[in-house]
Order: sequence, then C-alpha cells, then structure tokens
Amino acid sequence: MKIKNLLSIILVFCALGSTKAQDDLLNQLDAGAPKQDNIEIAAFKGLQICNMQSTKLPGKGEFYFIVSHRFGDLAQGMENFFGLDNAYTKLGGIYGVSNWFAISASRHTFQKTFELATKYKIANQEEEGFPLTLVGYNTMDINSELKKNDIMPGLQFNHRLAFTTQLLVSRKFNDSFSFEVAPIYVHKNLYDGILDQKSTLLLGTGARYKIAKRLSLNLEYAARLNLPEGFVSNYSNPLTLGLDIETGGHVFQLVFSNSQAMNDVAVFTNANGRWDGTKQLYFGFNMYRVF
Repeated sequence: MKIKNLLSIILVFCALGSTKAQDDLLNQLDAGAPKQDNIEIAAFKGLQICNMQSTKLPGKGEFYFIVSHRFGDLAQGMENFFGLDNAYTKLGGIYGVSNWFAISASRHTFQKTFELATKYKIANQEEEGFPLTLVGYNTMDINSELKKNDIMPGLQFNHRLAFTTQLLVSRKFNDSFSFEVAPIYVHKNLYDGILDQKSTLLLGTGARYKIAKRLSLNLEYAARLNLPEGFVSNYSNPLTLGLDIETGGHVFQLVFSNSQAMNDVAVFTNANGRWDGTKQLYFGFNMYRVF
C-alpha cells in the first residue's frame, strides 16, 4: 500500500458528514469527562481496540489500572495446557492529567519490557462540526532482559530502547459503528539485521460494531508499508479480533490475536503467529478498572 492511500483514506473520512449518536457509556467510565453538547461521545468504549490504542482517553483525575494476559499457543492443546504454561502478562496504569492529556506505564513479560507512554487529544469529533477525533500516542520501551556479556560486550542503555509514534484518527458513524485509521512509525535502537528492521512504517485500521447494549465486536489490522523488496519476514502483520464486555466500573475485552506480546513495538513488528493455522494463535484478555 502506498503512502498516498493513507491520505486518500483520511480525506474520505473528512468528506463524510457527521452523524448524531446517543450517550450509552457507563456513568462511572465517563466520570470526569467534559460535558459539551457539540462533542461526539467517544467512538470506542475501551482505551484499546484490542492491541491497538483507541482514541478514548481517561478523564481528568481518572486512573485506570490495566491487567492484560495472553495465553500461549492454543494449537498445542494439552502439551502446554492450552496456553497456560507459557502465558504473557502486562500490568500497568494510565492517568488522566487533563481531559486531553494522559500518561501511562506498564511492565510486560515479553523481554521484561517497561513501556512508558503519552496520549494526547488533538481534536474532537463534533456533532455539527469537525468529523473526526484525532489523538497522538507515543511509546518508549525499555528492554530490561538484555545483558552485557560475551555476546554483547558493548551493550549500552540506549540499545535497550525502542519507540513508536502514532496518529490515531477515528470517526463514530452512528451508535453502533466506529472506525479508526492510524499511521504508525516504529524505531528500534537495537535490532536483528536479518529478521528485522531498524525503522518500520505501518498503516493500522480498527473497527468496533455494537451487537448488544454492553457488547461489541472489535477488529484491527496493521500493514507494514516499507518492507524491502524481496524481503521475506518471519513475522506477520498483526491481526486481532476482540469482544468488549462492559460491566460496572470496568471494560473487559476478550482477544484472539497472532501476537502474544502486548507492547506496541512487538505487536506491530514481531507478531509471530498466523491465522491460517500454520503458526501460533493466542487467546487472552484486557481488563481496565477505573478509579
């Protein structure tokens, strides 16, 4: 896919007229959010679509505690007790400094990674005005698993770092359907020159479809745009299917994905599974508890 296709997609979104949607978010999840009649209600119920970030932010003063879990390869069956033997976990939190700016930190099993992030709203979708919600999202990973040894005698702290820069562009078309596109840039200070790239450009897409009052189906996919010609990657473009379940005080997400890792750098560039049955597929969940 060419970069110009991204611009075309965004222009199509801008050309569409805004539609009016009703507020059906849980009161506790929306506590602290700004109440403005011309601002469209959030396109997504969760802070993430599945693995990708959505355009939703915490309200000012809100703190979300996040627990995410991805079991091992389901295809191995009883050999790894359907993924229980080699699961990955993410623990973290995100705090709303203001209604438009949030900070977050999390720790991941994968590579013992610490992930720091900022999320900030650039523009809101309006009922009778601007048709899109624009949000910026930046992450920095610190790989604490790397060790200075005979294999890497020159290891320095900056080698542990990897980054993503993302522009999240969403539109809530009606009360049932929302869509998001996201140009994504990933940069690694240390990478495998045979299997990986120093810098990767992707176009992410995600959608939510409401199937019941407190249930919605989510789907997301990210395509790598700058793989060298003839390059055969061991990794796949990340494809994830999810189900949002809203309960009092939190959103619970069930997830099927070809990426077991949950930090953004690994999700977008190191998804090691496939949906065609030839490689791993992972089941898990995301849970957010708001305070």
